[in-house]
Amino acid sequence: MLVQHKKNNGKGFFYIGEEDNRLAEITYTMPSPVKMIIDHTEVSDELRGKNAGYELVAAAVEYARANSIKIIPLCPYADSVFKKKTEFHDVLSQT
Repeated sequence: MLVQHKKNNGKGFFYIGEEDNRLAEITYTMPSPVKMIIDHTEVSDELRGKNAGYELVAAAVEYARANSIKIIPLCPYADSVFKKKTEFHDVLSQT
């Protein structure tokens, strides 16, 4: 599953599909250069049950690691993934 990334002016999203026809996406805001707030995850019926949501969170984690960013998972789905995957805690914001 190919996860793509688009960002613009402190906001962005990771997505699967085409930019104008996203089958799954996770959106975020950047309140500072070192903090990412994941605020929404959505997966189409077509990809439901195929780990698409997890793949999006994993892509956000990879991006955060590569750019020394800490993540605040406000989205309930992203938060649940962080609670289950202790290997992602290195990018989890403590504030």
